[in-house]
Amino acid sequence: MPRFAVILAAAGKSTRFNDPFNKKPFAQLDQKAVWLHSADKFLNHPDTGRLLIVVSPEDREDFLSRFGANIMVLDIEVVTGGELRHQSVLRGLEKAPADCDYIAVHDAARPCINDELINACFAAAVQHGAAIPALAVDSTVKRSADGKRVAETVPREQLWLAQTPQCFRRDLLEQAYARLGSRQPTDEAQAIEWAGHPVAIVPGLPQNIKITTKRDLRFASACLKSLPAPKLDARPHPFKDDTLWR
Repeated sequence: MPRFAVILAAAGKSTRFNDPFNKKPFAQLDQKAVWLHSADKFLNHPDTGRLLIVVSPEDREDFLSRFGANIMVLDIEVVTGGELRHQSVLRGLEKAPADCDYIAVHDAARPCINDELINACFAAAVQHGAAIPALAVDSTVKRSADGKRVAETVPREQLWLAQTPQCFRRDLLEQAYARLGSRQPTDEAQAIEWAGHPVAIVPGLPQNIKITTKRDLRFASACLKSLPAPKLDARPHPFKDDTLWR
């Protein structure tokens, strides 16, 4: 069975969330922090070998103070991130257990992930070495340099909106990060692309939104209520549906 180290990325600045007391992963969503919703989906998955959450240096003390009990009970490792996303993910990667041959990186602010998408992304990573969930763009796309005038209409037929979890064979991700130099990828898949390895696409979920503003919390709450209740019966090998809900 493959073993995945799951890295929850929670070291961003949350500038658009506009809350001086909460960054978006730490805000309350249905009486539970956003990041805990995300963590719960992975914690009891049979292929998760370790879960790590990466937080910014300025948030670490407050995070441990607020969520220390959750961290101890759930056996989650807290990692101090860097200035940029890829630096934070690399620090999580460096802390991942050696027996985890696969890495999954998930935005802590995407609380509406479901079991089926996790299963599909994990399986695709095992099959192809690298896989991400993504949604085909279905709206007309315009390009504008100043946000005031349309410069052109961009063909949408080959455009996809990337989501997480982005899942990779560990050695591929390590090699890709080692070759970055001064380049700054906006997600992990871009680093893999630059290294010359193809990335498979798994059909994403419209509900798998990333919390960006406070309005997103209301939509996320509705999405969580629409998720099916957890099942106790086993799912066919190699996955089983025994997600831990708290």
